[in-house]
Amino acid sequence: MWKRVLVFLSSIPVTVIMNSLRIGIIGVTVEYWGKDMAEGFLHDFEGWFIFMVCTGVLIAEMWVLAQIGGQKRPLMDVFGLTFPEPLPEGTQFRDRELPKQYWAVLGLLIVALVGSFSLERREEIVSSRSVFAEFPLKLDDWHGRRGSLEQQYIDQLKFEDYILADYVYAPEKSPHPGPLPEGEGINKGVLPVGEGIKAGSIVNFYSAYYASQRKGESIHSPRSCIPGGGWEIGSHEVVPLDGLDWAGQPFKVNRLLIQKGEDRQLVYYWFQQRGRLLTNEYVIKWYLFWDALTMNRTDGALVRLTTYAPKGEDLAAADRRLISFLKASSPELDKYIPR
Repeated sequence: MWKRVLVFLSSIPVTVIMNSLRIGIIGVTVEYWGKDMAEGFLHDFEGWFIFMVCTGVLIAEMWVLAQIGGQKRPLMDVFGLTFPEPLPEGTQFRDRELPKQYWAVLGLLIVALVGSFSLERREEIVSSRSVFAEFPLKLDDWHGRRGSLEQQYIDQLKFEDYILADYVYAPEKSPHPGPLPEGEGINKGVLPVGEGIKAGSIVNFYSAYYASQRKGESIHSPRSCIPGGGWEIGSHEVVPLDGLDWAGQPFKVNRLLIQKGEDRQLVYYWFQQRGRLLTNEYVIKWYLFWDALTMNRTDGALVRLTTYAPKGEDLAAADRRLISFLKASSPELDKYIPR
């Protein structure tokens, strides 16, 4: 038992050391021969090779341990490998005939193989769209100012196009915030679309568009990225927005309340994908496969709205801000996110 425990525990430093060696080798090769050394087949081969070396190290360790103690065991016994006994002399052999099913399946495989080479390679459909650089900075009573992401985040997210902007509510005549209608609100699962947005309210608008999600580029869910910024997700629910619809269906969003110390923010986000508005990250994967097969398209976008919710402020006021901005911005999105 102690030998088994030792082999198990030793796999941890073996893994760390060998992978550190792999990363070091990649760093050296990139330094002298360029970033191609860290991509494609060579990168995958290095991972496979290191895995095989780790396996060899563990087998060597098991062989050494098998020689320790009063009962020395060959590796065949350690792994529990047994081979059949040799057949007696004079044993008669008879060739087995291949069944008809084998030939039928083999024929189908050959036809499929020949057909796959004869078919023209399908080119993914890239839908025409306007670029986010043209997205208007004035939407009804909302006035925007563009921002930008640091290059390290752009390289990591791998999107085709994006917009990051802060919009401030600046009407000519600022209405006073009013209470929510009786019996409506978050607890009912329906968010009322009302007036009463304070002048100076700010909504952060972010959208990332992917022309293709076939080769590793895919939308990052805010539920995965938000904790990376030190924020905690206090609540999450999928809610319909009363008075708003999308393609004849209720406009549903993921509603997150996030917190960092005393700071709170309210976040709406959803995924617009080839004529669908989705809120579930797992359903997105299914439609990516299905639409790639039937439509030859994998384009889509993440849309996220965020507003600051000061401590003590009724969250209904933050909801009104986001919904007001969404009413003003949603008619424009179709130009930048194709259906």
